[in-house]
Amino acid sequence: MNRTCRFLSREAADTKTHGYGATARPVAKSDITRSILRHTSRNLARHLSGVALLALAACSSGGTSGPGGLAGSDAAASAPNVGVLLPLTGANGVLGNEMLAAAKLALSKQTGALAPPKLDIHDTAGVGGAAGAMQAAIASGDGIVLGPLTSADTASIGPMAIRAGIPVIAFTSDLVQARPGVWVFGITPQQQVSRLVDAAKTEGRQHFAAFLPDTPLGHAMGDALVRSCREGGLADPQVVYHAGTAEAIRSGLATLSAYDSRVATASGQTTGPAQDLPDDLAAALSSASKASVKADAQSPGDPKAAPPAQTAGATSSDASSPTLSSPPFDALLLADTGLALKNVLDALKANQVRSSDVRLMGPGLWGAFAGKLGSVAGAWYAAPDPAARTLFVQQFSIQNHRVPKPLADLPYDAGSLANSVYSATGGKGYPVDLLTQPQGFSGVDGAFTLTENGQTLRKLGIFEIQPGGGARILPSPKPVVPVPGAS
Repeated sequence: MNRTCRFLSREAADTKTHGYGATARPVAKSDITRSILRHTSRNLARHLSGVALLALAACSSGGTSGPGGLAGSDAAASAPNVGVLLPLTGANGVLGNEMLAAAKLALSKQTGALAPPKLDIHDTAGVGGAAGAMQAAIASGDGIVLGPLTSADTASIGPMAIRAGIPVIAFTSDLVQARPGVWVFGITPQQQVSRLVDAAKTEGRQHFAAFLPDTPLGHAMGDALVRSCREGGLADPQVVYHAGTAEAIRSGLATLSAYDSRVATASGQTTGPAQDLPDDLAAALSSASKASVKADAQSPGDPKAAPPAQTAGATSSDASSPTLSSPPFDALLLADTGLALKNVLDALKANQVRSSDVRLMGPGLWGAFAGKLGSVAGAWYAAPDPAARTLFVQQFSIQNHRVPKPLADLPYDAGSLANSVYSATGGKGYPVDLLTQPQGFSGVDGAFTLTENGQTLRKLGIFEIQPGGGARILPSPKPVVPVPGAS
């Protein structure tokens, strides 16, 4: 019998003894006083209990605290579990379960004497979608959410999480979704471009340009270049977007590289009159020389001549053409892959944009086929150092009998982050001031820091394409100091 039942039994016994039983006795004045006091104390206890319950409900609602609560806040301490929102069924189910396995691995590691936080798993591909999964996480009292996977799902759950005061580490790379309390954790074009600009600036590059596909990725990288140049105190870059056809690429690069003016300059330098001639005679000879060069270039009897419709830019590398000066930039950002990249490289050669004059830079996607990029030896791309994930790959392979996909790095690092902060608070929650601490965290995709506005700063490596294909990583900046307990 519990304590409440025992108390009620004593009350019943008193009633039986003092009420209707054969052993009843007259009720004294002192008995009446004691009964009134007991009744009053019971009512006061009920009132105080109700007030306490209302106060607890108000605290747990999260309505008065920011995402994750402030340092030492009761809101953060009341919900320590880690919610995971991933597509576990449907088209992305295989990837989602792969990422879930990585999160489980990170959160299975005990830091110090404190056991790791519990996982609360929700399927964003189930009934109700991502919004339903987030609602379930809120109802379960999760203190932080890892996921979801896509930009659309992040947009769906972001406002809900902010209202509930639950920080979200989303795996999208769409910076549009970044806001206080919702961190974009995927490797973004901004992170890549910022790292490339810093490295190019370090080696003395000052004039940046971009030749990019007219796609969301192209525009993201173009916007990132403009922003990075401004943040680095550099002049605004010239950014050109192309439609993807060979002709659009050829003409666009000719314009960007100022091909016609460079040809005119080179022709004038090689055939120009002596400097000691009278001005009127020098001008006449210069005009005649340029007219002769143009006529020769358009001669129908010359098989190497470009047709008149293609005068804007060269179409092939002609050994007899004059060597042109450098283009008006010394660093050029690209983003194409596949056939479009081949067309871009052909146009670069035809327009005499040489790697000896210009540092070519590209997206991290180039790492997947770097072995085929020997023709652009010296080009750079920014990506995580694969050496940093060696231990994770080994541990994941032992536990799951397969090598993890690259995207599995994200939930592993996010899980390690949550585990570290949970340990640092003694299991009380995930306050924003610890999530965004300046010294950051170490991860399998390199060191990273969460900012107050929802972005993630990463220390990516710079890879340089080698002459025979493949890439080698260049020396990286010194990594940030990890938080005690971070993996």
